[in-house]
Amino acid sequence: MKLQSVLEQDVIRLMDKIRVGADRNSVLTAHVSIPISPLSSVFTLQRLSLVLDAISDELIMAISGNLPTLVELDLEDRPVKQPLPNHDLTNTGLQYLASFHHLMGLSLIRSRHNQQVSFKRVNDMGMFLLSEVCKGLESVRLCGFSKVSDAGYASILHSCLKLKKFEARNAFFLSDLAFLDVTESQCSLVEVKLLSCSLITSETVKQLTRSRVLEVLDLCGCRSIADSCLGSISSLRSLSMLNLAGADITDYGLSVLAQGIPSITHLCLRHCERVTDEGISFLFHGGGTIRKTLSALDLGYMPRISDKAIFTIAMAGTEITELCLRHCSVTDVSLDCLAMRKTFRDECKLLRRLDLLKCTGLSVNSLRFLKRPSFPGLHWLGIGGTPLASKGYPTLSKIHNQRPWLTICLEGCEMGCYDGWQFHRAGYPQ
Repeated sequence: MKLQSVLEQDVIRLMDKIRVGADRNSVLTAHVSIPISPLSSVFTLQRLSLVLDAISDELIMAISGNLPTLVELDLEDRPVKQPLPNHDLTNTGLQYLASFHHLMGLSLIRSRHNQQVSFKRVNDMGMFLLSEVCKGLESVRLCGFSKVSDAGYASILHSCLKLKKFEARNAFFLSDLAFLDVTESQCSLVEVKLLSCSLITSETVKQLTRSRVLEVLDLCGCRSIADSCLGSISSLRSLSMLNLAGADITDYGLSVLAQGIPSITHLCLRHCERVTDEGISFLFHGGGTIRKTLSALDLGYMPRISDKAIFTIAMAGTEITELCLRHCSVTDVSLDCLAMRKTFRDECKLLRRLDLLKCTGLSVNSLRFLKRPSFPGLHWLGIGGTPLASKGYPTLSKIHNQRPWLTICLEGCEMGCYDGWQFHRAGYPQ
């Protein structure tokens, strides 16, 4: 069951209905109508995902007391202000999770948005309790635990021996110490995401690479990650997704990665401001595996990336199908190269998604490269904040008529969105 934008108290009332076996036809909440009957399969519900106004002890107690068969519990709240003490999650609330004897996946997220809110009433003791009562967890996602330090996170890593997926987001006190004693025998992690954890450095990455089955490594916003760990990453044969957004890496680091054995398909270098065109050249001419497997590349917000790097990608990036160049200093030459890449090398796969947001070096004349027969496989194009969007309306209309399947986003949406402005949805003149 997955419900969004529901109120904490409505969910608690729903749990009460389940507990007493109410035989009414439905239970109404503020936003949803949920059929309930005494014989309903909801009593054996295995997966529950809720987006609420607040996560509290009372909520956890209600869910754990009435849905003991849960295998996955995903809770996210978006409070407009810091919840009051009697309507918040505390260490005590985490103890109630002991009722879930089959729980394998747990996600507790407090989204900040524009408000500085967090789970201020959960500390390391809460994590100790969680790790003791939920030793069978295979997936853990935590965000907004501003009072939890290395000791709390380490207790989960050491106690949950079946752990395969671990994510910590905005963990201000999470540092290398939490991963210091993770041995190779304990480390069977397949997916690790440490997002905006400012104290994490390359030493943590070296520890994590002890897991020879690691497939996903997301270090977005960890600005102390440097070249020194890329040698360890380059030895991970199973790695398929690597996010180094905001890392302090250089061209040299990419040259090391390019000589390795990982079969990386998705690589994000967004905001890696020290990487230049030469680094991209190293990446595709290093002789390693990545040049043969890389299909999605994000070079957004990299001021030292120019047309030269795009020419390298067009010539050597034969597997590239998704390319993000937002806020890069590229010109019409880049779009010309990408349009002609199939001509340069016939084995090149078709580009399906291209993000050019705020590439102000592009002129309206470059729209000619988007007409047939160029870019035959393109399904999504982001051109917000460029002259193509502000001055190219007539030509864009013709392109849409030629390719009605093409989504053209004129906003700042991330690649692949379907909620940006699309010609056929916006009633653009035909």
